[in-house]
Amino acid sequence: MFTPTYTAALSRLSAFVPHAGSDYARSRNYDDMAHVSGLSPYIRHRIITEPDVLRAVLARHSPQAAEKCVQEVVWRTYWKGWLELRPGIWADYQRDLASAINQVQTQSGLRQRWEAACLGQTGIDCFDHWATELATTGYLHNHARMWFASIWMHTLELPWTLGADFFLRHLLDGDPASNTLSWRWVAGMQTQGKTYLARPDNIAKYTNGRFHPAGLAQVAHPLACPPHPARGPLPVSGTIAPDLRTGLVVTEEDLSPGWLLDQVRPVATAFVRTTQARSPLQVAPHVAGFVTDAMADCHARFGAKLGTVTFIAADDLPQWRDAHGLGQVVTSYLPVGPAADTLRHASLVQPICQYDQTAWPHAHSGFFRFKDAIPKLLGQIKGLTTA
Repeated sequence: MFTPTYTAALSRLSAFVPHAGSDYARSRNYDDMAHVSGLSPYIRHRIITEPDVLRAVLARHSPQAAEKCVQEVVWRTYWKGWLELRPGIWADYQRDLASAINQVQTQSGLRQRWEAACLGQTGIDCFDHWATELATTGYLHNHARMWFASIWMHTLELPWTLGADFFLRHLLDGDPASNTLSWRWVAGMQTQGKTYLARPDNIAKYTNGRFHPAGLAQVAHPLACPPHPARGPLPVSGTIAPDLRTGLVVTEEDLSPGWLLDQVRPVATAFVRTTQARSPLQVAPHVAGFVTDAMADCHARFGAKLGTVTFIAADDLPQWRDAHGLGQVVTSYLPVGPAADTLRHASLVQPICQYDQTAWPHAHSGFFRFKDAIPKLLGQIKGLTTA
């Protein structure tokens, strides 16, 4: 379904843009790929970027007509900014996931229910269909993700962290911020006390009658959780020294490093894949394969500007740095998540792109307050009008 190349991303974007206005607003909640862009795997790895999508959409539609599309694009931006201000939420998720995995190993009943859910063998037809679809394609419609998460927690009564991990291991667009915080939202932990309940009539309507499940929970009780941690400081953009011999590290967090290559001319570039760090369990082969092929495409796109190119593991970075006599190593800022965890000791200069620098300061509260900053955000993107 998703060819991991820049050309394929542009083709998908071009096909979607004519429908990004009223068509999208009217039909986006239906569980049908024909009604959505299918761009999320590309945006997640920044094969194409949020500004790329916004420019294309708003070149065809007014901001009013494309309001829903614009909001869906910047939801991902908002989640990232929110987690940057509260990185402890990611650490809490990792700790609680480790505890849940330990419970799976020691409680046979829990293990059986978890395995049945992951294998699509619960007897709930829609849920089992989505579990199989995810494992097969690496993708689920956003509405199906909400239903799935609600059934996982509120009907099957499985630990939410195991569900979030199941998604992160299989989704081609699996993103630490969007995934973790969306599961927390369904659980009633993100907007504390406000849960999401999967209802049979809603599922029947937005699957065009394909499913009308019986036996779903009729109440979604919020999961217990502590208050949100205090908001921390914004990350500071790294400063590139122009006179040092420079290497570039490209990760799966940003496969459009052109903006960095406007500032530096690396003598060497290392592509470092950190996909396996998304989970303590085995990450799906299609996820690792997507990232590997997308990195190869990035190499092909920018190769002439990258110097000597090497594909290496994170542990090999010190030797690579010494071998090329590098005075500094630059990478696109690593947001909270597995890549940042894996490379935290690598002494990297991490500039933050202008889009994130503009957006993240406004992600301090709920999304509806963040929406007020959308005109400013669009105004920072060259070529966009907010009239």
